[in-house]
Amino acid sequence: MTDEKTRLTGTGLTLGYDRRTITEALDVAIPDGSFTVIVGPNACGKSTLLRALARILKPSAGTVVLDGAPIAGWPAKKLARTLGLLPQTSIAPEGITVADLVSRGRYPHQSLLRQWSKEDERVVAESMAATGVQDLAARAVDELSGGQRQRVWIAMALAQQTPLLLLDEPTTYLDIAHQIEVLDLCARLHEEGRTVVAVLHDLNHAARYATHLIAMRDGRIVAEGDPCEVVTSALVEDVFKLPCQVIDCPETGTPLVVPAARRRAPARAGRHEMVVEFQSL
Repeated sequence: MTDEKTRLTGTGLTLGYDRRTITEALDVAIPDGSFTVIVGPNACGKSTLLRALARILKPSAGTVVLDGAPIAGWPAKKLARTLGLLPQTSIAPEGITVADLVSRGRYPHQSLLRQWSKEDERVVAESMAATGVQDLAARAVDELSGGQRQRVWIAMALAQQTPLLLLDEPTTYLDIAHQIEVLDLCARLHEEGRTVVAVLHDLNHAARYATHLIAMRDGRIVAEGDPCEVVTSALVEDVFKLPCQVIDCPETGTPLVVPAARRRAPARAGRHEMVVEFQSL
C-alpha cells in the first residue's frame, strides 16, 4: 500500500545507459510536500534517478509509482499536468521567443474544448515575472545568455502549474545572485504547497534549502533525512572525499561545510635572509 505522504516512489530501480548500469535495486521515496534535494559526486546517479522519476528514462528493472499507479501507464498529458521537469540541458526550437516558449508550459492544460484563455495568459505572465524574464518576452531564446535561458526554462516549468516539480541542476550557468534567486523561488513554491525535487551540486545550498536531503554515492543512497542530521563532516568526507568542518550557518542555522585548508609548503631555508641581504645593498 502506498503511503499517503509519498506520492512519488521508486522500488528496485536498476537504471543505466546502453550496457552501463548506474544504479541497481535502488529504492527511493519522495516525501509529499517536501523540498527534496539530491546530492552526491559527479556520475553517482543523481540525474539518472531524477530522469527515471520523471519517466524520461525507462528502468531496466523496478517500478516508479505516482499516486499509487505505475508511472509508465500514465497518459502523457495527465502526467504533464501532475509532474513538471526541468532537464539538465534543454534545446529550444530555433527562433522561438521567450513568451512563446513559456506559453508551451500551458500545453498540457489545452484540449479540443479548452483553447488558450485569459487564465493561460495570466499564468504565463506570472511565471515570467517570478523568474525575472518578463522584459525578455519578445527576444529569441537562442540569443540569450546561458543564465537567461535557464530562467526561461524554469518559467516554462512553472507555467505547467504541476503539484510536483523536478529540477535537474537548476542553478547551472547562473551567477551567485541568480542562484539564490532561483533557489528562493523554489523555496517559495514549496511553501505554497508544491513538492519540489532538485539535483544540486552545491552542498551548502542543498543544506540551506532542503527539507529532505538524499545523499548518493556510486549509484546508492547512503543517507537521507533532515539536512541537520545528514550533513556531517564524516558523511561529507565519505561521500565527497573532502576533509572539512561542518558548522552552523550564521544566517540560517543550517549546516555549513567548510573545506579543510590546503597546507602551504614551508618556505625554503635561507629565503628571508636572502631578501634582507638584497634590500640592504
